[in-house]
Amino acid sequence: MSVQVLSRSDTRDAAVPGDPASGRARRFLRGRGWLRLISPLAVVGLWQLLSVTHALPAKRLASPATIANTAYNMVTNNSPTYGTLQGALLASAERWAIGLSIGVAVAVLLAVLSGLSRLGELAFDPLLNAARAVPLLGLLPLFIVWFGIADLPKIIIVTLGALFPMYVNTFAGICGVDPKLGELGQVLGLSRWELVRHIVLPGALPSAFTGLRLSVVGSLLALVVAEQINATSGLGFIIDTAEEFLANNIIVVCLILYAIIGLLVDGGVRMVERRALAWRLEFAQ
Repeated sequence: MSVQVLSRSDTRDAAVPGDPASGRARRFLRGRGWLRLISPLAVVGLWQLLSVTHALPAKRLASPATIANTAYNMVTNNSPTYGTLQGALLASAERWAIGLSIGVAVAVLLAVLSGLSRLGELAFDPLLNAARAVPLLGLLPLFIVWFGIADLPKIIIVTLGALFPMYVNTFAGICGVDPKLGELGQVLGLSRWELVRHIVLPGALPSAFTGLRLSVVGSLLALVVAEQINATSGLGFIIDTAEEFLANNIIVVCLILYAIIGLLVDGGVRMVERRALAWRLEFAQ
């Protein structure tokens, strides 16, 4: 007897029983990722309309057209206060990439040690749960005292912002693997390493990818906080400087850049997730 395994694309195209239109809807939506741009563009259009009609005062929030012009000037002009926008973006991206990479790597290692060993759980889990309850903003002054005002305390804050979401979700994913799968593996004669490799880690992947997406956001939030204290470069430094001059157009430009970075990286993670978890059935119509 042969068993046919459906691929992810097959399951996406398959019609739900009792709903003959669902298959056609899935085929129509597949490959049309640009539809995700409709709601953001609608928000920008409404924002511009409210600005033009003066329903939204410029002193409260600059119009999209003004913000676009501000971004262009920040790219083409070298400000004596904070330099160019691309220079600040590169400085922030470097701190963020280093902190995110270290945080994710350490979190996965600790989650595996805690999830696969009772001793590891007793050793690491209480400390990490206590540490993630401490506000990052409260730790930054202490890190400055310990490590100075260079990039190191900022990178550590970003690392912590990425570490905790990744650890919690990966640890939960490992602990949430169905024990019956482990029993099946033992019946098949799999060693402990083979059980971990073929059952535990694949079973924890959905939670791990969720943790990675949350780590992207958490590390960006930590970066904003870190760069607004004793920084001389970066997007957070520009935001802190613009706040002193009530330049909301410059602040919004930097915030939009943070959002774009997060959206692009999150999209990359989602793409990898779709390929790595091709076996997972989706129920979204």
